[in-house]
Amino acid sequence: MQSGVTFSKGFTADGVACGIKNNSDNDLAVIICEKGAKAAGVFTQNVIKGHSLKLSRQNIQNGIAKAVVINSGNANACLAERGDADALKFAQLSADAFGCNPAEVLPASTGVIGKPLPLNLISAGLSKISPTIDGGLAAAQAIMTTDTKPKQAEVGFLLGGKQVHIGGMAKGSGMVHPNMATMISVITTDANISTQTLKLALKTVCEVSFNRISIDGDTSVCDEVLLLSSCMADNEYIKPATFQFSIFVDALKVVCIRLAKMLAADGEGATKLITVKVSGTKTNDDAHKIASAITKSPLCKTAAFGNDANWGRIITAVGYSGASFDPLTVDIFIGDLQVCKNGGGLPFSEAKALNILKKKEVVYTINVGSGKGSDTMYTCDFSHDYISINADYRT
Repeated sequence: MQSGVTFSKGFTADGVACGIKNNSDNDLAVIICEKGAKAAGVFTQNVIKGHSLKLSRQNIQNGIAKAVVINSGNANACLAERGDADALKFAQLSADAFGCNPAEVLPASTGVIGKPLPLNLISAGLSKISPTIDGGLAAAQAIMTTDTKPKQAEVGFLLGGKQVHIGGMAKGSGMVHPNMATMISVITTDANISTQTLKLALKTVCEVSFNRISIDGDTSVCDEVLLLSSCMADNEYIKPATFQFSIFVDALKVVCIRLAKMLAADGEGATKLITVKVSGTKTNDDAHKIASAITKSPLCKTAAFGNDANWGRIITAVGYSGASFDPLTVDIFIGDLQVCKNGGGLPFSEAKALNILKKKEVVYTINVGSGKGSDTMYTCDFSHDYISINADYRT
């Protein structure tokens, strides 16, 4: 079944187990565009960057890619010159396997930091990979680390009467917080579009999707989002600031927001997805500060796990967020239940609050005034399992 990264014309994919992980799970993924895809990317702003990521960021400057190759279980990070050399070898092995130039390979690695990349295992794995149009799910499974499920999304739409596709996959369950990027994601499309327009679309959409999720407040060193186009749809060439561009961006938002919400819902040990909506601020930046403070607050997240309508933790996070607002105009809702009005508590039904908080998806709505600023972020709760997963991550 064509899904995820193979939903768009011109792309094949596969994922295999090559033994990097200490189990039999898939740990090597490849996405191929034999004709060459126009490519754009956004990368982590952590000063420390993984070696595979650095090479991917370098190669994408060419604007064309034929292969994306991702290993999980090993981050290829913080290994000085060896890590850089291994990234180059990773690209060369991939180029040899798929008949392209190493500069046309975008490598990525995710997993444990500080361990040399097992190139012998990767080489053997590459010899087993057989990309097909039905390989999207296998690739999505191969990039998982502490994720509990693969994450794929796709959308088809008409552009000037022509069918266009966008599909993608993502991984990320821990070390996830905005500052581009917050995980690894590969998105494909067959839209007829220039590289520069592709870059603009990706930057625009990331701000309302991948840069609006937080699981634990940590930004990893291996995070990136890649957007590739085979240009195989028959639509009229998409240019910036046009009606066609706005349609393409809206469709890309659908895919990226869907993937972003999947990532937040599958946070390490998570039991529920929490959407934080902020409005009424003087600026969008103030709204983002408030949403960010709430989504990375351990107290807010543990209260959500305990199904505790402790709105005092929410308003406290609003207060230290650094946003400009009047404390006497803060209203807070948990679901459709108002628990705070004009900065003060309201009597409310604890039973109704409990029923809302027991759901798999919970919405916190915070309005702080009459301003036009707003923002929305996605996070999850902190459970007992979050501690166990991270305490035992290397062992």
